[in-house]
Amino acid sequence: MSGKKARIAVLVSGGGTNLQAILDAGNRGEIPHGEVTLVISDRAGAYALERAAKAGIPAMEINKKACGGQAAFEEKLIAALEENRTDVIVLAGFLSILTENFTGRYARRILNVHPSLIPSFCGEGFYGLKVHEAALSRGVKVTGATVHFVNEIPDGGEIIAQKAVEIEPGDTPEILQRRVMEQAEWIILPQSTEKVCREIVTGV
Repeated sequence: MSGKKARIAVLVSGGGTNLQAILDAGNRGEIPHGEVTLVISDRAGAYALERAAKAGIPAMEINKKACGGQAAFEEKLIAALEENRTDVIVLAGFLSILTENFTGRYARRILNVHPSLIPSFCGEGFYGLKVHEAALSRGVKVTGATVHFVNEIPDGGEIIAQKAVEIEPGDTPEILQRRVMEQAEWIILPQSTEKVCREIVTGV
């Protein structure tokens, strides 16, 4: 694949701020070995689809309910990814759990960003503001974000990168969520995406 770019599909459920961070990093030349070629949302009307449209990237919605179940949902996802000739899958605030049937097919090709320093505040049920609420109620002084490979265990795959973020007096879950995004997620997710793309393209 030398000289080529790895084809990235970004899977989203909501506003797509992490998608935007990847697109912005790409525009700055920080992901030279990869390019976003597809955005898939599992929710209708996700603002991330607007972001994709503005960037001129093909986008689609695949809804689990409309598919009639997990197996059909994953089949449809795989069909879209194969048609796109996807090399790397980035879960950017993607709330659907994926089974081993899906994750096993793309071993070491699926990245996820989680808004804590794994193994703290992770696993089933820990997503979005719930992670930050848990960190604040536990009274930890440092939190952060983790990018990891995805396997069949929620937040259980090998860690690619972590970045710590200080918790400050007066933090609310919303304030902390924003700081973790700005100081950690939006930095290490594009960096990790480039790292995996580079390994695929160069074979190193």
